[in-house]
Amino acid sequence: MTSSSTNKLSLWSLTALVVGSMIGAGIFSLPATFGRATGGFGAIIAWCIAGGGMLMLAFVFQTLAQRKPDLDSGVFIYAKAGFGDYLGFASALGFWAGTCIGNVSYFVLIKSTLGAFFPIFGDGNTIPAVLFASVILWGFHILVLRGVKSAAAINTIATIAKILPILIFVIVLIFAFKSDVFALNFWGTPETAASLASVGDLSHLNDYGYVGHAAAAIVPTAEPESLFSQVRSTMLVTVFVFLGIEGASVYSRYAKERSHVGIATVLGFIGVLCLLVLITMLSYGVLLRPDLAALRQPSMAGVLEAIVGRWGAIFISVGLIVSVLGAYLSWSLLAAEVLFSAAKSKSMPKVFATENSNAVPSSAVWLTNITIQVFLILTLFSDYAFQLALELTSSLTLIPYLLVGAYGLKLALTGETYETDKRDHKKDLIFALIATFYALLMLYAGGMKYLLLSAIIYGPGTLLYIMAKREQQAKVFTPAEMGLFVIVMVAAIVAIYSIATGVITI
Repeated sequence: MTSSSTNKLSLWSLTALVVGSMIGAGIFSLPATFGRATGGFGAIIAWCIAGGGMLMLAFVFQTLAQRKPDLDSGVFIYAKAGFGDYLGFASALGFWAGTCIGNVSYFVLIKSTLGAFFPIFGDGNTIPAVLFASVILWGFHILVLRGVKSAAAINTIATIAKILPILIFVIVLIFAFKSDVFALNFWGTPETAASLASVGDLSHLNDYGYVGHAAAAIVPTAEPESLFSQVRSTMLVTVFVFLGIEGASVYSRYAKERSHVGIATVLGFIGVLCLLVLITMLSYGVLLRPDLAALRQPSMAGVLEAIVGRWGAIFISVGLIVSVLGAYLSWSLLAAEVLFSAAKSKSMPKVFATENSNAVPSSAVWLTNITIQVFLILTLFSDYAFQLALELTSSLTLIPYLLVGAYGLKLALTGETYETDKRDHKKDLIFALIATFYALLMLYAGGMKYLLLSAIIYGPGTLLYIMAKREQQAKVFTPAEMGLFVIVMVAAIVAIYSIATGVITI
């Protein structure tokens, strides 16, 4: 793909790619997701962990963009440069597969949102719903094939359009915020709620239409869940809402100036983090935790409806559809770009390096959208498609993130690129160490189930790597890589057996 001056992206376009990639379906599900998992204190801890960890990862992306300017499409190329061909391929495959499954989750949420207004779509798993999603899928397919530059411009417009309803939601909640409701929600335990119930006057909840729920919420009916358990249950969700942080890095070769890559990553991250925290914490000051937990997705619609009436739910639902379609466009661009760049670097079969007359990696786009179409059809047979797609996407994408952090850590430990420039060495070492530890912590929080499910993709998917190596008439594996491949295949077999016997449910 060419990178002429006419195809270069500005700092704000790169930042819009980051924001557009990160703001998708997840942000609209936060009130109910956090309401089910934890109270205000646990949410603060969760966002400190997630925000701190992802900020360190953003700094690693920024550092690598500056110290390794020759490495483009950063998500997978850093893994290849640091740890060899096979892990570079695995990083590209994991990111691409996670992006495809993430896009499926977007379509599922669109269909279920429309189902609240048009019964023909049901919960998003009816034939009309799948047909509707397929029309959107192939419409975007045609758009992307027309050129990355035009698609990026549309993404910038979509990013602005979807931020507006989110900002209005935040402003309304600021004025509706009640400190006594927030106090009841803060510790997230029935006992604390009961003891605080006499502190404030909760009669204002009647105005929101939650009379019975508020009374029930302060009755200690269950054993309190530990704070650690509360925080852990939010971890994969926090990962999901941060996916897309690598947007500027993937498109680094399109940047007008190399320094813009790191700046766009950090700017986009900080802006999105502020929105995520505000939406979560302000919701705790409007409805009691049991009411938040009971909301259907997108739960932001239910929160706004409780304050302003039915039009609030419609307003947020429209915003969600715009947001998800914009994020889908961003993720489609990212997925195709990673496949293309992996093929150019000989980590994928060379067919994926094929470009059309608009300099778009057409073969990569076709494979991406055919894969999404297959998963869309499979949603007809799944009752838990959205939750599975969300958590599996997070698990798949954490592997590439882990390898990016580890590569930054490797550079800092070995002193590579720091021989003549000692500035920021210790700082970069600390940032990379925290980013690597954070990715490992998130994989642990996600649990063994999703690691095993990920192996089903990483193991058989290695066939693409073997094809690429045979095209080059090169040795397929080093001894260490062969050992890793065997481990992944064993994990894939265990996962398939566990699904067949019901040990793992999907």
